[in-house]
Amino acid sequence: MSGGPWFFCLKHHTVEPRDGCAERHRLGPYDTREAAEHALQSVREREERLTAEDRKWEDD
Repeated sequence: MSGGPWFFCLKHHTVEPRDGCAERHRLGPYDTREAAEHALQSVREREERLTAEDRKWEDD
């Protein structure tokens, strides 16, 4: 397998190199395979942070 970039396939729930599934099914690119493995966790954490920021902004 290649050295990157890496993608997380939402269709197969696997990490793939550049020559994987169609881009509409993927998150990335990520510099490392490990970062791609944690793609869903990263998205969840970012969404929680942004939602909290939005709520704070709306309350002010």
